[in-house]
Amino acid sequence: MSLDKKRSTLALLALAISAFAIGTTEFISVGLLPLIAEDFNISVTASALTVTLYALGVTFGAPILTSLTTNVPRKTLLFWIMIVFIIGNGLAAAASGIGILLAARIISAFSHGVFMSIGSTIAADLVPEHRRASAIAIMFSGLTVATVTGVPLGTMIGQQWGWRAAFVGIVIIGILAFIANMILIPSNLRKGTKTPLRDQLKLVTNGRLLLAFAITAIGYGGTFVVFTYLSPLLHDITGFKESTVALILLVYGIAIAIGNVIGGKAANRKPVSALFYMFIFQAIVLLVLTFTAPFKIAGLITIFFMGLLAFMNVPGLQVYVVMLAERYAPKAVDVASAVNIAAFNAGIAIGAYLGGVVTDSIGLIHTAWVGSLMVLGAVFLTGWARSLEKRDAANLKSNPVTE
Repeated sequence: MSLDKKRSTLALLALAISAFAIGTTEFISVGLLPLIAEDFNISVTASALTVTLYALGVTFGAPILTSLTTNVPRKTLLFWIMIVFIIGNGLAAAASGIGILLAARIISAFSHGVFMSIGSTIAADLVPEHRRASAIAIMFSGLTVATVTGVPLGTMIGQQWGWRAAFVGIVIIGILAFIANMILIPSNLRKGTKTPLRDQLKLVTNGRLLLAFAITAIGYGGTFVVFTYLSPLLHDITGFKESTVALILLVYGIAIAIGNVIGGKAANRKPVSALFYMFIFQAIVLLVLTFTAPFKIAGLITIFFMGLLAFMNVPGLQVYVVMLAERYAPKAVDVASAVNIAAFNAGIAIGAYLGGVVTDSIGLIHTAWVGSLMVLGAVFLTGWARSLEKRDAANLKSNPVTE
């Protein structure tokens, strides 16, 4: 048993390294926006397309590609995901103009979408049922650690040796992740189940699942109205030097890591209730940031709390969707997981786009309260989902199902 546990822990570690590489890629350009803008002589809002288009690539790539690759053995699929990932980032490092860089970002995004959807189900399959939320949290911790170290390190590398060097670093991590997957992930993983179109349609026609996907997009995306523009915000509004910004991104990332662990534990039992309270706190913190951003110490404290809550909802949102899919579309759990990854990224794309619109029209400082309003929408939707879950539980008590 302990040997099995050791094997599953090592396999989860390999997934976490891959998630680290992929997470670093997703958020790396947040710290590099001013450098890319300067190099290509474009506005920061235009360079933010590297965030928006990447997120859109994941949004559309995840469900479609996951659905098309269900018959491919999981380990073979992991092999190809990492190859595409390495090619995409290699192209980004060599990009001579914004057009090539954006194309490279979309290629990388395709590998991200499939990895995150099958990564969650592989992680869940490696452990007993009662440890599933924690296993998914371990895999996602790679994403979190990426936000802790990958993004600030990438920002620092970018400031020292140019933004292209940051992408070269990601290619190296991608190669390491590729080797770890090939050695540590077992080959006898269950095949992805071919999901009939009828069952896939259940995912987008079932009201409860649609509500969950909407919660994911709006709740998770709210923070990105601010986060996408965090580097210019800290530099222009709070008045920190560029070198200090990389350090602050590190502190932000540490807060995210702590929040992710708390979120994983909180979501093991009652994910919807946990999410409801997380979103309330998140909306408050973002609103407070509007007033504290111009002040260094108050601003830093608020940003720490913003980080703490930013990813805390991820394990809960993922577990809740898998839970609903098992209930309403049991043959489409993998695809449901992929659609939820798409919803996370739709949220990032909406948040990043909205942040750009706000920055260009009324100014950087206003991204905070606009993000807060977006999260407030998720509070209402989660409250609705919570009341539906309570109603279900009450119905089940009064009419127990006899097998």
